[in-house]
Amino acid sequence: MPATIHENILRIQDRIAKAQQKSTHSTEVTLIAVSKTHPAESISEAYEAGLRHFGENRVQEWEAKRPHLENLQATWHLIGHLQSNKSARAAKVFDSVDSIDDFAVAQRLDHARVEPNAKNKLRVLIEVRVENEATKTGAEVHTVPKLLEQLAQLKNLEVAGLMCIPPFLEDPEKVRPYFQRLRKLRDDLAASTGLPLPVLSMGMSHDFEIAIQEGATEVRIGTAIFGTRPKP
Repeated sequence: MPATIHENILRIQDRIAKAQQKSTHSTEVTLIAVSKTHPAESISEAYEAGLRHFGENRVQEWEAKRPHLENLQATWHLIGHLQSNKSARAAKVFDSVDSIDDFAVAQRLDHARVEPNAKNKLRVLIEVRVENEATKTGAEVHTVPKLLEQLAQLKNLEVAGLMCIPPFLEDPEKVRPYFQRLRKLRDDLAASTGLPLPVLSMGMSHDFEIAIQEGATEVRIGTAIFGTRPKP
């Protein structure tokens, strides 16, 4: 009998608490349930179990699920790469875009957020390429200070911090240097710009405990909550 979503969430929350005890960084940790490719019913189940943050990869997929979930008082994160032609739609249906790596896309989000229905600023995170992998998106480390400076000028966006997707390594301990690199970059930027940048979104199902020990404030967990992704 496979574990229920509720049981999985309790298990993850317990592991988060233990990782926080081992961490020298006293930060609150937000659990973002990565619900991409999982049906609206699974999201409702996770919501019933107490989760309030959900991450989707594609604008179109979230637009299809959204009508079934509009009664939930949740925060919806876009965690996948955002194409420029989808940015106006993303600005309308997400509370946070956690994968900004391009100023032109950010400008489009900013422009789309002006409309009367936008209650508040759109939270954004800069996605950083912490390793030079051809398959990964994200801003190169050396370009991040300039991008941050540009984003800080946009009136309808609020830059809250940084995000990364490190290489997938069997031994999570080997991922630690990437998390340390992101944290150091955030600390340096906060010191040089005076912007608070409270958010470090790093760590997924197989390495989130190491990420928390290194100062993650948000972890993005999919498989460990919802099980293996259904085949499209």
